[in-house]
Amino acid sequence: MPEKSYPMTAEGKEKLEAELKNLKLVKRPEVIERIKVARSYGDLSENSEYDAAKDEQSHLEDRINVVEEMLKYAHVVDANSSDPDEVAVGKTVTYTEVGEDDPETYTIVGSDESDPMNGKISNDSPIAQAILGKKKGQTVTITTPGGKFDVVINKVEE
Repeated sequence: MPEKSYPMTAEGKEKLEAELKNLKLVKRPEVIERIKVARSYGDLSENSEYDAAKDEQSHLEDRINVVEEMLKYAHVVDANSSDPDEVAVGKTVTYTEVGEDDPETYTIVGSDESDPMNGKISNDSPIAQAILGKKKGQTVTITTPGGKFDVVINKVEE
């Protein structure tokens, strides 16, 4: 069975490391303190503060486990190691939909770094999956839940 791999940019890995540190050193102690305080209120069977704090602790521990897993199997992608005209994780791509005039620009990032509102799309997204490995000047068909469309890759930047 192949080893897991989480492709990400160096910036994305640094953000995950900072998040993990914050979760363990700040958030976890805060939740533990809330549990202690809620426990002091007495009867736990009808203690909504205690239940809420325990739920939060569960979500926090789940996120810590996910982030640790991602960091353990992180694969920091060096955008400079591929052909300068080839679409890869860490690169910014500008394309135009065939028949349209307005170009769209996105940076391909690891799934945890995805922020479409700020032009960062996951390498797992339908758009990225279609254009990864393609080169400047190529026409590519992208299949999304909304349908298929063709784009021309105008520019690939590191």
